[in-house]
Amino acid sequence: MDGIRILGHEEATARIDELAEVLVDCVMGGASVGFMAPYGRDDAYAFWQGVIVAVADGSTLLFCAERNGRIAGTVQVGMRQMPNQGHRADIKKLLVKESERGRGLARRLMAAAEGAAAAGGKTVLVLDTATGSPAESVYRRLGWHWVGVIPDYALYPDGSFCSTTLFYKRVGPGAVAA
Repeated sequence: MDGIRILGHEEATARIDELAEVLVDCVMGGASVGFMAPYGRDDAYAFWQGVIVAVADGSTLLFCAERNGRIAGTVQVGMRQMPNQGHRADIKKLLVKESERGRGLARRLMAAAEGAAAAGGKTVLVLDTATGSPAESVYRRLGWHWVGVIPDYALYPDGSFCSTTLFYKRVGPGAVAA
């Protein structure tokens, strides 16, 4: 069934090939999501195995976007924080396969992630993204508030420096704009 939904640990384990395919597509397409080129399936398996452990212990929610019965995109919500940050969650690794972009999957993944975080009692969400990336404009359109830019924060997969832009959004009951 196509749509946006949460993946539990068992289903994520069973569909690790599809998850790996999405991540490899994004990294090899130049996305600054923490990995360096060349990046292959074995690298992606190692990453997803860690995410699956976090899904199993409840510290991470994993959402997928499906098209034609296959995973076309994902986003994660880091729900477990330090004791003085229990009201906050981190949005992590919004990934949409290059061939599936422009279909509203990122918007729908983010709406699901934001809704689940709010339902889990979170009121402040934070994320970072490569400065100047298409994702940066997506977050602005979705009502995320720009905080600032950290120059040379990370590297693109090709090894060149990448600045990062920080955003936040209030969610849940009583959420107000900045």
